[in-house]
Amino acid sequence: MSPPPSRIVFAGSPEFAVPALERLVASSHQVVAVLTQPDRPAGRGRKLQAGPVKACALAHGLPLLQPASLRRDAGAREALRGLAPDLIVVVAYGLLLPPEVLAIPPRGCLNIHASLLPRWRGAAPIQAAVLAGDAQTGVALMRLEEGLDTGPVAAMQALDIGPADTAGELHDRLARLGADLLMAELDGILDGRARFVPQPATGVTHAPKITKAEAIIDWREPAVALDRRIRAFNPWPVAETRLEGQQLRCWLARPQAGGDRTAPPGRVLAAGADGIDVQTGDGVLRLLSVQLAGRQRVAAGVFANGFAVVGRVLGA
Repeated sequence: MSPPPSRIVFAGSPEFAVPALERLVASSHQVVAVLTQPDRPAGRGRKLQAGPVKACALAHGLPLLQPASLRRDAGAREALRGLAPDLIVVVAYGLLLPPEVLAIPPRGCLNIHASLLPRWRGAAPIQAAVLAGDAQTGVALMRLEEGLDTGPVAAMQALDIGPADTAGELHDRLARLGADLLMAELDGILDGRARFVPQPATGVTHAPKITKAEAIIDWREPAVALDRRIRAFNPWPVAETRLEGQQLRCWLARPQAGGDRTAPPGRVLAAGADGIDVQTGDGVLRLLSVQLAGRQRVAAGVFANGFAVVGRVLGA
């Protein structure tokens, strides 16, 4: 028997959080407010733009709270108390919930995290899993506490990482998987049947926020590692190198057998309809999709037709 409808505050900001919010809105429970980050400047005009979760909330007529900091905004904390939520569901909100907020809902604050905890605690778990060459990732439902992604876990669901999967593709699948897991476990969490298990002390790894500097390709790395880097940073910040002094973004690539051990890392060995083959520190990386600064993204074979690249050294 399902419990009576509960009062839920949803906290989230980016596209990753939208599927979970949509599922909650469609459920029997009442989303009494949506907590999301303030609008940010975007585009060439740097005009303030609503994030994906705010847009979703507005489409459903849900009340919004957009404090810049819950720690400093006493008014926002008081507004949350006044809503009397049974549970706060957090999905990629992007701001820390201070202890005063964590203590508001009697059923606690439930977070959907995009990894199989305790592996990849932190802001960039999807990219970290691809960079590390993990065979699996997944989602975890955990109770928030003051530590970063350290709380006890109610449920997890694994997802295989394919050899060609990009972080963007995994992002979309994990967002849907997280929403599915939330709805499967929500009633048990609300009525107290769910069992929250402390995370093990072993196997802890961290996934700090990605920076653009990490996207610069070092051709001395093995082809396999570079393929992972390119997939991890697609669609942001996008791995890049230099070609004759110009930025060349590398969207997709595949490791290849062979190579020329006498060639310096970064040298273009061949180019054709199948792509652009580049010598690395160990093996060859075939670029499949590239983008020269100021131009559109194209298949590497198309790019090679209009740009003589064989013999040139990328990154120089």
